[in-house]
Amino acid sequence: MPNPFKLSLAALAFVAFPFYGFSQSPLRIEVTVPSDAPLNGHLILAIAKVEGAAAGRGGRAGGVREPRMMLSETYTSAQGFGVDAVDAAPGKPLVVDAKTIGYPLPNLGVLPAGDYLVQAVFNKYERFNLADGRKLLLPPDQGEGQHWNRKPGNPYNEPVTVHLDPASKTPIKITLDKVIPPIAGTDDDPEVIAKRDPEAAKYLKYMRFKSEKLSKFWGRDMYLGAWVLLPAGYDEHPDAHYPLVVYQDHFHAGSIAFNSKPMAGGRGRRGGGADRGYVLYQDWTNGTMPHVILLYVQNPNPYYDDSYAVDSANVGPYGSAINEELIPAVEKQYRGIAQGWARATYGGSTGGWESLATQVFYPEMYNGVWSACPDPVDFHAYQNINLYDDPNAFYRRGDFGEVPVGGDRKPDGSLTATAEGEFRFEYVLGTHTRSTEQWAIWQAVFSPVGADGYPADVLDPLTGKIDPKVVAYWHDHWDLNAILQRDWKTLGPKLEGKIHVAVGDGDTYFLNNAVHLLQRSLDTTSDPHSDAQFQYGAGEPHCYTGGPTEYTMQQNSANWLQRILPQMTAHMVATAPAGADTKSWSY
Repeated sequence: MPNPFKLSLAALAFVAFPFYGFSQSPLRIEVTVPSDAPLNGHLILAIAKVEGAAAGRGGRAGGVREPRMMLSETYTSAQGFGVDAVDAAPGKPLVVDAKTIGYPLPNLGVLPAGDYLVQAVFNKYERFNLADGRKLLLPPDQGEGQHWNRKPGNPYNEPVTVHLDPASKTPIKITLDKVIPPIAGTDDDPEVIAKRDPEAAKYLKYMRFKSEKLSKFWGRDMYLGAWVLLPAGYDEHPDAHYPLVVYQDHFHAGSIAFNSKPMAGGRGRRGGGADRGYVLYQDWTNGTMPHVILLYVQNPNPYYDDSYAVDSANVGPYGSAINEELIPAVEKQYRGIAQGWARATYGGSTGGWESLATQVFYPEMYNGVWSACPDPVDFHAYQNINLYDDPNAFYRRGDFGEVPVGGDRKPDGSLTATAEGEFRFEYVLGTHTRSTEQWAIWQAVFSPVGADGYPADVLDPLTGKIDPKVVAYWHDHWDLNAILQRDWKTLGPKLEGKIHVAVGDGDTYFLNNAVHLLQRSLDTTSDPHSDAQFQYGAGEPHCYTGGPTEYTMQQNSANWLQRILPQMTAHMVATAPAGADTKSWSY
């Protein structure tokens, strides 16, 4: 019987250095990206088991899922590898070999021999010449919301079945002979809506807004998209002026879900079972909802599908662009009241953090926030990482043992991803904070500029070591709980009656932990004592929006706006200054 405590030197090396594993595999995959000019961008190679890519959810014509659509941060992911190209010679292959860092497996050398479906995409970068002198290679958004695997213009290949053997010395050669086509008019663009649903088009308007602030920062023309949902009776009441409600959300290519007829299958544009767009249309136009202007802002950028709606060193002055340029333009064009008492904001997840941050950083410009499942509002609980007290983000270690830090979980607590795996996943998709995924955008928004011109690493993406100097910057600028504690004397009076937060206590990304910390801090405030409202959904995952406990999370999410809009407008009327217009929009 072999000794269970005896490890080979190779095994010990892999335990100590899991990303590299001292692999001596000669296997090479050579990927050619046809080009007449030097290449700048990032190659992403995806490998899937043939049987795993068989017909099923996410299938395509012919019954096969494409490997480029199968990479994810959870343990069910396909295998991925990433290679940077900086002014790479045209025609020279980009190479994936045993030294290339991968995810979930660390390198090609530990890939079991067998037949696999292989596909690659080259995410093209452009040089951005920023106003401060930085010259950065970044992926421009092409209207798809920063999704490398479907970004127009990116070269790729059709999936091919190949035999991969780590012991093989024969290189595998792949050519990216196809290009992802431009995005055709979506079902939700203004022209399509006008043809498909003229009744909805009476209320839905679109504005493509050039921001001078963003254009100056980025050294090129930069635009915000604004979908505006006008209140029922807007045309019939030309003398009315309206409150503004800002909806914070990820980028989606079309409008607010709003349609005058049921959609096929009874599903809304964004899923969820019920036809939310049709339900909202009915409630919006039948006199049961208050009359306001609803604004949804599209703000994809070179780092993510969303800017987080604040002014940051790396992403730029999106807070100023939205609040000082776009909103005044919308209110002027569509008869907004344009006063702080007559504005509110709401959103979930990314939008939950954005809406709460907007209320905190612009306390008098908004008169209430309804934040659901917000991204980390206290960096003691940066998801499941304690940036202040943990020396390492990936493992918590005792004298003899260690446990991995969880990344994603099911409501019952079982893990589906670790923090280490998620950071390596993003590293495969893009180095220097260019994965266009979640951890990267937090770093882009929260970090100072690093020595190389890209966002400074708050932690090493391969080892998990936390940088306390960068954490200190995060604490002072972006830890919402710390900012509220520090500035409560001036912020507190401006936030009375305005803060409402909901989160599930089984949140998929552990976001409830930071919300609890926020509530505990606000519960200790005085002069004034905070009256912020919190609601926790027992066992509910991401993204719980609150609401009656007798309904499911899906039911509460489907009518979230219908639930909170009357609360918003009632608070506006109750706190409006003397002589304010609380009547013209109350017909």
